[in-house]
Amino acid sequence: MTSPTTTASHRFCIVNCYPAASRENFDRSDVGHPHDLFRDVLRREAPNATTEIVYIADPGFALPPGTSIDDFDGFLWTGSDLTVYHTDDPRVAAQIAFAGALTRAGAASWGSCWGLQLASLVAGGEVAANPRGREWGIARDIRLTDAARTSPMHAGKPAAFDAFIMHLDEVTRLPDGTPLLATNAHTPVQAAIIRDGAAAFWATQYHPEYNLHEMGRLIAARAKALVREGFFPDEDAVATYAAKMKALAADPDSAELRTELNVGNDIIDPRIREVELRNWLRFIDSRAG
Repeated sequence: MTSPTTTASHRFCIVNCYPAASRENFDRSDVGHPHDLFRDVLRREAPNATTEIVYIADPGFALPPGTSIDDFDGFLWTGSDLTVYHTDDPRVAAQIAFAGALTRAGAASWGSCWGLQLASLVAGGEVAANPRGREWGIARDIRLTDAARTSPMHAGKPAAFDAFIMHLDEVTRLPDGTPLLATNAHTPVQAAIIRDGAAAFWATQYHPEYNLHEMGRLIAARAKALVREGFFPDEDAVATYAAKMKALAADPDSAELRTELNVGNDIIDPRIREVELRNWLRFIDSRAG
């Protein structure tokens, strides 16, 4: 165990970006809700912080009664199964509008996966379907760029690492003036800090908030798609792979499972896996003075 990153009494808003039908399917499929993954990190790394969850894809979305953007020290955006360039979808349009409001208010945000795509689109970048198809489970050989060496997001991160991931779309062009911080062969844009005045949106295509157990659950729930897309011969094979992920989560010292799943400390050890989130919390501290 290590000391928490911050003991400040920050107030965070976790923005769950999944529509209600998808959240209900998570429950039916035994998948952890992504807002709970962020809450788990915050309980350990910011134990005096308070969190509130909002469901931005639901009709009539609003911040909790009696609150405004300025009442929160930071906003954390989950992934989503929507498509960010479907801007005529009201569930997407609401998120674009709120992200724009945060920018105008000079707010600080973190975003995983969907968050990077959303923040890029709002700031003038471009997002499209990844021509290489789905990147799932573990993104391999992510490498930091030269710009990352002087960026606060990846301070203390290895120069090359693997990370949890699950996506079909990708950022094809970052907003003008936004340095690329991390990249790999499957998805060239893996991380960036998108700034506009006082606003800063830290975002990764990968998921530092996930762990082996939760990714195993998600992979099991995506069985039909993973078989249809040719990654597994059948759903039983998906279930076997997912079970091995969860078994390694329960026994992280298993050399056999580590070798079979090709998993190193960058995936198993939260002190490496969650570096970006801890650095974001330090950034929040710095903004609070």
